[in-house]
Amino acid sequence: MSRRLEKLDAERQRRLFESAAAEFAAHGFDGASLNRILEKSGMSKSSLYYYFDDKADLFTTLIERSMAVLFKEIGGFDPDVLTTDTFWSTFEELYRRAIAVIDKNGWLVQFGGMFYRLRGDPKQGSATGRIFQAARNWVTLIVERGQALGVVRSDLPQSLLIDSTMSLLETLDRWVVAHWGELAAADKDAMPNKHIALFRNLLSADAGRAVSDNRP
Repeated sequence: MSRRLEKLDAERQRRLFESAAAEFAAHGFDGASLNRILEKSGMSKSSLYYYFDDKADLFTTLIERSMAVLFKEIGGFDPDVLTTDTFWSTFEELYRRAIAVIDKNGWLVQFGGMFYRLRGDPKQGSATGRIFQAARNWVTLIVERGQALGVVRSDLPQSLLIDSTMSLLETLDRWVVAHWGELAAADKDAMPNKHIALFRNLLSADAGRAVSDNRP
């Protein structure tokens, strides 16, 4: 989020982002009109461009705020409190809470679809990069903590583990966004265990030891 935005008082921020959320939800990213957002929020065009580079920047900032709301509802997370016994089960529980929040806020899935369409746009997709950088920072902390605990494998370069985890994370996220409306309650209930198992199979120290044991 732009540091300039921190100077905008809370009430004006609220009006702006509520207006933007309603506009993007009603018209999608491409159809959303900055003029309508400005009219509803009472903000001038010059002020908008002081705080944001363009519509993609505004939308990405809205996604960041939405994710902050999501994480607040899910509950705090500190990698340093993870133990060998709680490492994987903690992520299953966080995933389970996230599904419950998303189930009550369907617009999050809608915005997720817009986000990935924007990410695929060569002209505007760069605005999404900072969200993935923030995610990468968290993944790095988690991998480092897991390796310190002996839970995450260390037989591969850490950068490769982080890159692979980010790729799997984005693939799962895209899939969930694309298929959310088709999933039955039982499918959603099973996702935390099945999806975290994919990360566990990729990252766990046991997987690294199994590879070493099978070497000729």
